[in-house]
Amino acid sequence: MTAPRDPAPVTGLRPRDFVGYGRYPPQVRWPGDAKVVVNLVVNYEEGAEYSVPDGDGRNDGWGEYAYEVGPEVRDLGTETHYEFGSRVGIWRLARIFDRYDVPVSVGACAVALERNPAVAEWIRERGHDVVGHGWRWLDYARMSLSDERDHLRRAIESLERTTGQRPRGWYVRSFPSERTLDLLVEEGGFFYDSDPCNDELPYFTPAGGRELLIVPYSKVYNDTRYLLSPTYGSPAQFFESLRLGLDYLCEEADDGVGARMMTVGLHPRWSGQANRAAAIRDFVVYAAEKEGVRFMRRLDIARWWLDHHTEWA
Repeated sequence: MTAPRDPAPVTGLRPRDFVGYGRYPPQVRWPGDAKVVVNLVVNYEEGAEYSVPDGDGRNDGWGEYAYEVGPEVRDLGTETHYEFGSRVGIWRLARIFDRYDVPVSVGACAVALERNPAVAEWIRERGHDVVGHGWRWLDYARMSLSDERDHLRRAIESLERTTGQRPRGWYVRSFPSERTLDLLVEEGGFFYDSDPCNDELPYFTPAGGRELLIVPYSKVYNDTRYLLSPTYGSPAQFFESLRLGLDYLCEEADDGVGARMMTVGLHPRWSGQANRAAAIRDFVVYAAEKEGVRFMRRLDIARWWLDHHTEWA
């Protein structure tokens, strides 16, 4: 039998890193000596998705059903699922965060905020930070270099105009392109990228001739599981998933493994439904009362890491 050969990497592509921090992760020290910092990310995409009225020639999926209607007919059903997120869901989540005075990050598609200025006003009033989530919620991995660069610049200008702040972080719809990180460095002004989901701590990666900070995202602590199989049978299962994750991260910190970061991804069209919002409320209350846990905005996590990472390197 012939021994299997190692796969030959395709040249010219960004290399993969299977090692990361390895067996002994750094002994991170968060503000207030927190064991775990929790970052709630509200993905505000409603109004920026693919749609026939916007001339895209296709309907989007990611509504309330796990399929996409062909372009030969307008999918009014999915469109109205998105509209629930912008009309109702975002405000239900906002009331939870306001009630418990929780800082959050808003992963904002620029066009979505242009179409609902009141959301941008809420972001400004409450001091939440904005993470650039594309000019629209599109497949940037399939775009040309010039189009991706153009959308990046449009998003920066738009978000700065609507929210009063320039986005310092970035992530796109599920799959960045090979060029996304280099474009962030080329444009300048970005502190970090959040496209990867490959760690529980920030780290640096080569991009555009320098080291760019990555603040990893999570598709596990994420309400997309209401749509993706295996799904949550009940919002209580989402809360239980978040509770179990937070408890285990705290236990690891107590055992000397080191402090961690927990990102929770939310979408108004899903978690803004009344039954599902209950899971977010319960998790916010649980985390706020748990010793050693601290809510932080993504921007503050990035700044803290940039300022202090050499202390535990």
